[in-house]
Amino acid sequence: MESIRYINAHLKIVFDFNDSNKYKKEYDVLGISDEDAVGEWLKLAKARGETSESDQVLLTLLVELHRKIDSLSAYVKGEKIEYITLSKKADILAIGFEHFCFEEDVLEEGEEYYGRIEMPIFPKREVPLFFKALNSKEAKIILIHEKDEKDWNAHFVARERAMIRELKANKERR
Repeated sequence: MESIRYINAHLKIVFDFNDSNKYKKEYDVLGISDEDAVGEWLKLAKARGETSESDQVLLTLLVELHRKIDSLSAYVKGEKIEYITLSKKADILAIGFEHFCFEEDVLEEGEEYYGRIEMPIFPKREVPLFFKALNSKEAKIILIHEKDEKDWNAHFVARERAMIRELKANKERR
């Protein structure tokens, strides 16, 4: 079996056995939820090169501010995203680029699952994914949206850097 490199990263996940027809629709909806009118406009403007002289961070913050206002407006109107209820909750202890490891034995080896992970990224959101159990604690991601995969990998790298800084600080104290 391949060697998996894990980094400590405490995350929360809700999940259930995969019923692809039921969960695929939610997975698709959550994947396009970032494609609002302003986000789509920004993507097209970037593709046409109209934002090349703009501050990308500022543009991203403005788009997120617009999304936050839309979210508050939806809250005031009583509108909200209805997530499918998933029967299991667990803590993720460590992550790899395509894998994650649970704190406790919660999986059935070889089974496929659908889940949503609370990611500590900007903007904070639940990331939908499908995964397969390698054993009772370890899972391999088998389907994740491209944008979410980039955020997952960025979180992995950030956690790895934090761990390296921590090890370096401990070494210097000795």
